[in-house]
Amino acid sequence: MAAVPHVLALPFPAQGHVIPLMQLSHRLVEHGIEVAFVNAEANHALVLDAMAADDGAGRSSSLDADGIHLVGVPDGLADGDDRKDLGKLVDAFSRHMPGHLEELVERIEASGGTKISWLIADEAMGWALEVAKKLGIRSACFWPGSAAFLASTFRIPQLIQDGVIDEKGWPKRQETFQFAVGMPPLHTSRLSWNNAGAPENQPTIFQLVIRSNEAKDLAENIICNSFVDAEPGAFELYPNILPIGPLFTDDLQLKKPVGQFLPEDTRCLEWLDAQPDRSVVYVAFGSFTVFDPCQFEELALGLELTGRPFLWVVRPDFTAGLSKAWLDAFRHRQRVLAHRAVACFVSHCGWNSTMEGVRNGVPFLCWPYFTDQFQNESYICNVWKAGLAVAPGADGVVTKEELSGKVERVLGDDGIRERVGVLRDAARRSVAEGGSSHGNFKKFVELLKG
Repeated sequence: MAAVPHVLALPFPAQGHVIPLMQLSHRLVEHGIEVAFVNAEANHALVLDAMAADDGAGRSSSLDADGIHLVGVPDGLADGDDRKDLGKLVDAFSRHMPGHLEELVERIEASGGTKISWLIADEAMGWALEVAKKLGIRSACFWPGSAAFLASTFRIPQLIQDGVIDEKGWPKRQETFQFAVGMPPLHTSRLSWNNAGAPENQPTIFQLVIRSNEAKDLAENIICNSFVDAEPGAFELYPNILPIGPLFTDDLQLKKPVGQFLPEDTRCLEWLDAQPDRSVVYVAFGSFTVFDPCQFEELALGLELTGRPFLWVVRPDFTAGLSKAWLDAFRHRQRVLAHRAVACFVSHCGWNSTMEGVRNGVPFLCWPYFTDQFQNESYICNVWKAGLAVAPGADGVVTKEELSGKVERVLGDDGIRERVGVLRDAARRSVAEGGSSHGNFKKFVELLKG
C-alpha cells in the first residue's frame, strides 16, 4: 500500500493568501493527504488566537485545524514591525525564511514524522521551490488570485520587449492594453507590482515577482483559485495554469478553520435573518485597505444616505485618527456587521471576495485599493459586467453622494443581476461532479498520491 503523502503548504504571509490555501488543504485532508500548514510565526499566532476565540478554547489547546497541522516559522521581522509594509515584509522573508523552511523540514523528519513528499507553495514564494529542489521534495505552485493577474506577471518579458514597461517594471507610456480577448483591459498605471504600497518598495516587490516567475518552472503543476468560464482568455493563453476553484468553506459540511487572522463576529446573523431577501448592502474591504478619517466618514454617511440596511465589516486598524465620539454616535444610529439577505457587495475587489461574490450571484460596487484589485475591478466591470465602480473626486475622496448613487444604480440594474446569476451558475457547475475545476482537482490529488 502506498504511503500517505505528506504535504507542506506554504502561503504568502497575508490574509488573502492564507485563506484559499487553507481551504485547499482541507480538501486534500479529506482525500487522505497529510498536511502541515506553514505560516510566518506572527500570522501563526494570529490564526491560533482567532481559532481559540471562535471555539472558546485556550490557544494552547490545539495546534491543528481539523486535521491540518499548523506550524510557524520566523519571517525575519521583529514583533513591532509593520507587516502591512509589503516592501519590508518581502525583503525580510526572502532573506530569512528559506533557511527556516529547510530547518523545519529537517526537524519534522528527524522527529520521526512522515517524510515530506510535496511542497505546495504560493507562487509568490518562488524561493521555496528552490528549497524544495535542494531537499529533493516534489513541488507544486498554488496561485490564490486570478489567472489574469498571474498571466500579467508571466508577460513581463514581453511587456519590456514591446516597450510598455522598462526593465525595472515602470510604465514607459500611458495606455490601456489587453493580453487576449476576454481578459480584463488594464491601464499601465494599474500594474500590480507598481501598486503595492510606497513607491520606494517597488524594486523589492518587482524582484520578488521576477524571482518567483523564474522559479515556477521547478514546480510540476500550477493550480489556481479560479474557474474556466470566469477567465477563458487567460486559461487559453496559459493552459498550464489549472483552475480548481472557486474554493470555499461556507457550505454546511465544511465549517472548518480557514486561517482567519481575526475572530469572526457571528452576532449579526440573527439580525440578517430578519432582513428581507436581497435588501442588505454588504461592505468589506479585506485585510490591507486603510482609509483616512475623511474617507471613512464619507463612506459611513454614504451608507446611511442609501436608506438601506447594511452590514459593514470594520477591522480595528481600518482607519486612524477618527474621533471615538463620532464613531460611537454613528454606531448608535446603525446596526452593523455577514449572509443571504445581501443585495450588493461594496468590495475592495480582492480575489477571494470576488470569487465569493461571484459564487453567490451578488452584484458588485467596486472600490479597489492596491495590487491586483484594479485588474479584478476590470473583470467585474468591463468583462463580466457584474457591477459598477466608484469614482473618486479630484481630491481622491469618494463622496457619500457618489457611493449612495452608485449603490442605487447597481441595485436597479436588471442586466447586472442577470449576468451575475449566469456567472454564479457557471461557478457552481465548475466545482460540481463532472465540472472542469472538479476534474482538475481530482487530477491534482492523483499527482500528489502518485
